[in-house]
Amino acid sequence: MAFAPVLHSEWIKIRTLRSMIWALAAVVLATAAFSALAGLDSDGTDFDPLFAAFFGVNFGQVAAVAFGTTAVSSEFQGGALRLSLAAVPHRGRWFTAKAVAIGVPALAVGLLTGFVSLAVGSAVLGDKASGLSAAECLRGAVGCGVYLALMALLAAGLTALLRSGLATLSILVPFLLIVSFVVGGVSGGIADFLPDKAGQVILHQTSDGALGPWSGLAVTAVWTAAALAAGAWSVRRRDA
Repeated sequence: MAFAPVLHSEWIKIRTLRSMIWALAAVVLATAAFSALAGLDSDGTDFDPLFAAFFGVNFGQVAAVAFGTTAVSSEFQGGALRLSLAAVPHRGRWFTAKAVAIGVPALAVGLLTGFVSLAVGSAVLGDKASGLSAAECLRGAVGCGVYLALMALLAAGLTALLRSGLATLSILVPFLLIVSFVVGGVSGGIADFLPDKAGQVILHQTSDGALGPWSGLAVTAVWTAAALAAGAWSVRRRDA
């Protein structure tokens, strides 16, 4: 089977599962809501107006992870993967189509989230956001979209490897909300290369770490590529 119809079938699966539509909606809502709350508490000497406008991504990324996880974990329920591979015997082609079907809507929603969060955060910050340049705002909004898409794909790859949505969420959600902050506080420069810490550099006005905005996003992309490669290996080598 050619790639286009495989991609079309995977897209149908995603848009017809209500849980995944809600997960994408939660990306926008959670990010914008928590960015607005962060803007209300924006005092301090180390205040970063750009990151304040995008602070909600710390919570929106959990919804992005849930989207990527659910899109793949649904294949391991009720023998769905066997049916998918019966229709598309070329496992690499099927997994590539699955990744594209996850990545494209995640990127589209991520970009929407970036610009909505920027608008909401800037409105709440008011004069405190006046020092931000148009280039910084655009970089943050686009970077937010790319980052969220990468996190969704990272979750998708890890789910394909572990063959369990529960296992993936049990690893990634505590890591993103708790472990990464604890490690960042005690490990020095090592934390700069964690997937979330590296990718979020692009959401800061300035960076004091080892990575810059785009190099940090590239590190997150490497983590995502590794997870997808591991997931592809699992799909090819293990029984459905």
